[in-house]
Amino acid sequence: MYNKIVLPFIGIILLCSNVGVAQEDQWTSARPDGHAPISVMGDHYHKKGEFMLSYRYMPMWMDGNFQSSNDISNEDIYEDYMIAPQKMSMDMHMVGVMYAPSDQITLMVMGSYITNSMDLKTGAGVDFLTESGGLGDLTVSSLIKIMNRNRQSLHGNVGVSIPAGDIDQRDATPMADNAQLAYPMQLGSGTWDPSLGLTYLGQSDKFSWGAQSIYKVRIGENSENYTLGNRFDVVGWGAIKLSESFSLSTSLSYYDTQKIDGVDADLNPLMMPLFNTVNSGRSQIDVGLGTNFLIPKGSFKNLRLAAEVKIPTFQEVNGIQMKNTLMATFGVQYVIGHKE
Repeated sequence: MYNKIVLPFIGIILLCSNVGVAQEDQWTSARPDGHAPISVMGDHYHKKGEFMLSYRYMPMWMDGNFQSSNDISNEDIYEDYMIAPQKMSMDMHMVGVMYAPSDQITLMVMGSYITNSMDLKTGAGVDFLTESGGLGDLTVSSLIKIMNRNRQSLHGNVGVSIPAGDIDQRDATPMADNAQLAYPMQLGSGTWDPSLGLTYLGQSDKFSWGAQSIYKVRIGENSENYTLGNRFDVVGWGAIKLSESFSLSTSLSYYDTQKIDGVDADLNPLMMPLFNTVNSGRSQIDVGLGTNFLIPKGSFKNLRLAAEVKIPTFQEVNGIQMKNTLMATFGVQYVIGHKE
């Protein structure tokens, strides 16, 4: 599956590298399409002394359940489990700071606050709601410039996720007043998770394009005696610059998450699918549509507003899991100390 996804992106990069551009020009982020779609993190670096502050609001919705890549009914779930999940929503508020101590390295810190809500139904027909919320994991990373010439750029992404998110979220259910919530309702991984990636960017006078791949590894076992699965992400995008302030983009992204290793002893795997680690790990392809709006001059110079909506076009899960339906990202970014 990796080859089917990664090789086309390599072809896109090679094709785009031959688009007519001025040989002496460098790639620049100082245009509306100079940033990737807002859902892509660590997509660009900065010049020495520049800061960038950012805020993202990222809602996501799930509705219904899949078995492998097919819909499964509540009645079929009740053959093996007492409870079937119905709907789930997640709201993430992410704040980031980027700073470039040199032209070669940009440092990035990102923190988040997460709220989750899940509707469930028992085999006896009882509907109930569980909720969780709090700080998510903290990410610290470095973007290392490898090259910038011919309006093409390449940089490395090296980072680590720090386990700041709670993995002992509980709520009242018909079975218990203080029940441990399912793995997807927890707020972090509980482990230190290094990541390594590569980001390519290209531009012509009216168009821009890029691709990024990131691999995150989960190290050790958390305090609840399990380890989330390693995750591989790859995304490619293209954008058109409509004016000095406005651009439109489209993207194609793929991710693969491996199964959970270990078991949280407080979760009865016969209670519901999301309590059983057999039902973990998935692959997904999303198509995104986005926009960037940059204020190039005046009192709000270097302020950027962005939005993107991503729709799943392919999902394949291990066992029985909830079906993703829609994800959106809305963001504000502001550069301080920008150098032309």
